[in-house]
Amino acid sequence: MITDAPPHDVPLWHPVARSADLRPGANVVAGFAEGQELALWRSAGGSAQAWDNRCPHRSVRFTLGQVIQDRLACAYHGWQYAAGDGQCVSIPAHPAMQAPRNVCAKVFGAVDAAGMLWVNFAQDASTAPPSLADAVPAGWHFCRTLTLRAGVQAVRDALAQHGFAAHAAPGAFRGVLDGAETIALILDAQPQLTFIHLWTGAPPGSDAMKSLHTAARNLRSTIETRG
Repeated sequence: MITDAPPHDVPLWHPVARSADLRPGANVVAGFAEGQELALWRSAGGSAQAWDNRCPHRSVRFTLGQVIQDRLACAYHGWQYAAGDGQCVSIPAHPAMQAPRNVCAKVFGAVDAAGMLWVNFAQDASTAPPSLADAVPAGWHFCRTLTLRAGVQAVRDALAQHGFAAHAAPGAFRGVLDGAETIALILDAQPQLTFIHLWTGAPPGSDAMKSLHTAARNLRSTIETRG
């Protein structure tokens, strides 16, 4: 059995999305970690943001909104919230009114490392551990993200049975899948929903990469069958 949980006093960082999927000042991506629904986006300046996916005004999902430079605007009434602290800074229906200081989006710690966006729910999670940068070896390539209808421990156990071992950062495992060196980054999304972000040293478009895609699908079927 693989157990990679850090000590209780060490903040846990979750690999919620690929960094390249968040374009500066552009899209908003939905995410999950430990049952928490997330709105993931990047300011025009490139700063990664991970927020509770609910506008504090009327609880509409932020993922329905849009990024405006360094702000995230809700789709319902257009209220705008600043990157960083999540403070409401604009109410379009009342442009002359100063936004209430007590209206803020719920903001979580977010950092880019090893090609992934990592999120931490601890209030004091301002700095990520250096080990995150080593989660994926330099020069490796993203393969795919597997969505599994299984609990995170079942996924860890299945990887252990396939010869994977804990690697570098919590939630990162290294092994060989169909002959290709592979890193599996596990995301505990919900009680029976787990994501595996797969990275490999195999070049994009190569036969090894194509075989890895097939092996990954087979791995998912095996894990979900076992439950």
